[in-house]
Amino acid sequence: MKYISTRGSAPALDFEGVTLAGLASDGGLYVPEAWPQFSEHEIAAMSGLSYVELAVRVMTPFVEGSLTVEELRDLCTRAYGRFSHAAVTPLVQLDQQQWILELFHGPTLAFKDVALQLLGRLFEHFLKQSDDHLTIVGATSGDTGSAAIDAVAGRERVDIFMLHPKGRVSDVQRRQMTTVRAPNVHNLAIEGSFDDAQAMVKRMFNDDAMAASRGGEYRISAVNSINWARLMAQVVYYFAAALQMGAPRRKVAFSVPTGNFGDVFAGYVAAQMGLPIEKLIVATNVNDILHRALATGDYSAGTVTPTAAPSMDIQVSSNFERLLFDLGGRDGAAMAEQMRGFEASKAMQLTNAQREGAARLFASARVDQAGMANAMTWANEQCGYVLDPHTAIGFQAAREAGIAASTPVVTLATAHPAKFPDAVERATGMRPSLPTRVGDLFERTEAFEELPGEYEAVADYVSKHATPSS
Repeated sequence: MKYISTRGSAPALDFEGVTLAGLASDGGLYVPEAWPQFSEHEIAAMSGLSYVELAVRVMTPFVEGSLTVEELRDLCTRAYGRFSHAAVTPLVQLDQQQWILELFHGPTLAFKDVALQLLGRLFEHFLKQSDDHLTIVGATSGDTGSAAIDAVAGRERVDIFMLHPKGRVSDVQRRQMTTVRAPNVHNLAIEGSFDDAQAMVKRMFNDDAMAASRGGEYRISAVNSINWARLMAQVVYYFAAALQMGAPRRKVAFSVPTGNFGDVFAGYVAAQMGLPIEKLIVATNVNDILHRALATGDYSAGTVTPTAAPSMDIQVSSNFERLLFDLGGRDGAAMAEQMRGFEASKAMQLTNAQREGAARLFASARVDQAGMANAMTWANEQCGYVLDPHTAIGFQAAREAGIAASTPVVTLATAHPAKFPDAVERATGMRPSLPTRVGDLFERTEAFEELPGEYEAVADYVSKHATPSS
């Protein structure tokens, strides 16, 4: 399997190459040269497999040439052995049509664990083979940071530098990052928004003095969803849920709380592979750039509004570029020009081909604070089920989507409610408790550096603490 950049001018790489590279050298994002295809018969044969075996079946085409099936199975067995539920991503039914896919049974209580527990092991596996050192630089709006840090803390040949917007993540989210005391972990609280932090990370990938791919000192890679390997691992749980709902004989709709567009793009990939998906509902909060883009074609960034769902407080959704590239005929030069215009003006219009292609599979919704609270209250009072704020936005969008009653709708539960106790308590009157495995979180000592929202300050810190590439 070869991978190409959405902007057309970076070299094609194999799976090992894209995993260690993260962002393409031309500023684009890597996607497979062609989508693997499963027949209806092949999808039906996946029914009843354990999560590990399903993951091996779904991901094997993507890793061909870089991992054997046995190596992939070993990595998946170790990654998913750390989850607290035997099903890894269990389904819960709320009413006749609405289901919840619980993605928060990993070590940091967020959906990011499903991919990052595997990604950490992929890094270690490939770096041992190449005898090189990796500098991971990431930005987080909440959950990616803790999941990435947990996945690589203490691992050989890896340093991780995680940027989070100071004061804009929940106390639980922050502490899950800043209480990990491993010598290869560096937490950086920066002034500004997640978008500011993400822009710094992208700039570092293209910094001639920093990135080894451009002649710099450090082999820089990514753990957030610009890294293809992370998206690949997320495709699996769409198959897992749909098979339990009756696929391939029955179509399923999914509602996805969306910030950086990675989680819902994994659903798009599953559909390209042959999974019968009726609709992918892109659920946004008031930071609704993706809803506006899908509804009207207007992809224009505004000012980030802090909310009770901080992982969705984003105005620039990196993975949207992957979708636009695929829907635009995979024209790298045209995509590069379109993104240059957006990066200069923070505004662009989708082409007719992009809008029409998206409309065939995607719907979208904007859910405000009242809608979020309403969903949390309804689920608690009618079903005895507690939703976190992000999942509540997805669930509200699912209930309002107008999907035919015969089609099950699965909302992706992206975080355990105890990660957002204040928001849950305001809506439901009850304060959720942390699971016992992380119950001492508020007794642990924090360690992080506060930096100004300036690229030079971040680059200087990384250069002083990272290990140069061999």
